[in-house]
Amino acid sequence: MLAGLGCSSMDELFSHIPASMQSKSFGIPEGCSEIEARRRFRALAAQNAIHCLNFCGGGFYDHDIPAAVDALASRGEFYTPYTPYQPEASQGTLQAIYEYQTAMARLTGMEAANASLYDGGTALFEGVMMALRITRRSKVLVDGGVNPVYREMLRTHFHNHDEACEDVPLKAGQTDAEAIASKLGKDTAVVILQNPNFFGSIADHTSLIGRIHEAGAVALMSVYPLSLGILKTPGDMGADIVTGEGQSLGLPLSFGGPYLGFMATLMKHIRSMPGRIVGETTDAQGRRGFVLTLQAREQHIRREKATSNICSNEAHCALRALLYLALKGRAGLVQTATQCWETARYARDSFAKIPGASVKFPTEIFNEFVLHLPVPAAEIVEKLLQEGIACGIPLSRWYHAMKNDLLVAFTEKHTRQDVDALAQSLREALAS
Repeated sequence: MLAGLGCSSMDELFSHIPASMQSKSFGIPEGCSEIEARRRFRALAAQNAIHCLNFCGGGFYDHDIPAAVDALASRGEFYTPYTPYQPEASQGTLQAIYEYQTAMARLTGMEAANASLYDGGTALFEGVMMALRITRRSKVLVDGGVNPVYREMLRTHFHNHDEACEDVPLKAGQTDAEAIASKLGKDTAVVILQNPNFFGSIADHTSLIGRIHEAGAVALMSVYPLSLGILKTPGDMGADIVTGEGQSLGLPLSFGGPYLGFMATLMKHIRSMPGRIVGETTDAQGRRGFVLTLQAREQHIRREKATSNICSNEAHCALRALLYLALKGRAGLVQTATQCWETARYARDSFAKIPGASVKFPTEIFNEFVLHLPVPAAEIVEKLLQEGIACGIPLSRWYHAMKNDLLVAFTEKHTRQDVDALAQSLREALAS
């Protein structure tokens, strides 16, 4: 292989990779034993700040996970099966996925859901591609409140496409419905909304979605699933496609994954939906059974007619989401969402009293909001990390004009004492 590539050694083959990113940066001596390597990795893992009081959000949240989720999801019957390529032989896996689809359809207020996708950003892109197939149009309008990570993923995916993505700026932290409506045209395929938006603001998009439909376009909404315990569902607002990140439904943060992208839609669009879809049927003896159906994936030799190039799904993550929702139940989901909402409102009122600080957007929120500080937010984050507090996300990472703005999030794991402790630490950090 080296000769064919014109390289004299493995070092030359990987020479374009910066030295700091090569495996040598782990400091493992060449040829060390298994026990030595294990000891080294344990020492590295011990450096991770996993016990911080965590107030970070931005699409991924530190929610409590019932112990039964881990116990049940780790059972051999669930943990060992691979993705069902010979589906009819995997009735247990198919039933679990079918129940997951049912739960997600009910949660979002939609009529059908698929058997999951990679993550929230991938699901959003796949939803856009689905809308392009439905409308046979080419213009994509993206609300400015959509997660900037997702928007970057969209730009990457569409880099070699003819379709045009246009961002529509927010107005005072909320969707500018009039600006979006003014941009609707005969070439508009889809409008992408997010609720709550990236800055934590919530809104009822029913009226705007009505105008989107009048223009012949599709309304795609990205949602935070746990918030649907108390917020109006996208189905009730009239959305055509719903996507999102399912991490809040029983998945730990885990340094970035694996996570779960979900998608739900209306039955009239189901044949345009990518990924696996499990259906219920009866066999020749009249027994209840489950099958993979309505698919046009590349693994089924559909080639250019495939709805997606997705070649796998996040079935085990979807199983965890199903277990979480089943264990919580309707009342438990409402209770958890309400705790998040109440804690965030308490925090917003408390932080507004900190000298020099202010809440940036006077909007309704679910569980996070933007706090404006008199100094760069990144500096405050660094100070509080030394105290074992991850106080939020400095928005300058994506918005250069927001260097003094901090996105803070709250979940049912935070008590009022936690909020008071963060408020006191912020006061002290700003005063020093």
